[in-house]
Amino acid sequence: MWWIVVSLLVLGVILMLVEMLLVPGIGVAGFLSLGSLGFACWYAFTAISTAAGWWTSLAAVLLLGGMLFFALRAKTWRRFELKTEVTSKMGTEAEGVHVGDRGFAYTRLAPMGTGRFGTLTCEVKSYDNKMVSAGTPVEVVAIEENKPLVKPLTQA
Repeated sequence: MWWIVVSLLVLGVILMLVEMLLVPGIGVAGFLSLGSLGFACWYAFTAISTAAGWWTSLAAVLLLGGMLFFALRAKTWRRFELKTEVTSKMGTEAEGVHVGDRGFAYTRLAPMGTGRFGTLTCEVKSYDNKMVSAGTPVEVVAIEENKPLVKPLTQA
């Protein structure tokens, strides 16, 4: 009879760990865990004895309290943290483009798109916010926030 109580307690702890680590939130595993622990207490009271029921209830409360204590400690979750840092920069390809460089609109600029200057391809913006067709020759007139502003070469 004790093996049923112990099995239900172990099952309750395993399901609570599943709830905390694998399926966070108040879900099925959490309710099944509490149900298993409650059924273990009830079974100990009815099938074994009142004293066994109280000892089982105390064990269930201590197990849940211990799990809650370790779950709320700051050091516990540091083992799961990602410790690498991202040091790369985004949009640095436009650093090779300077005012006066000529190229062509690789994609349609509406008003932003991709421009190609020699072998360098980067995101560009039409300086007057007008659409520029793909393949149109363009010239860099300014650089604003690391984004080249271009104008079509067909304009005067």
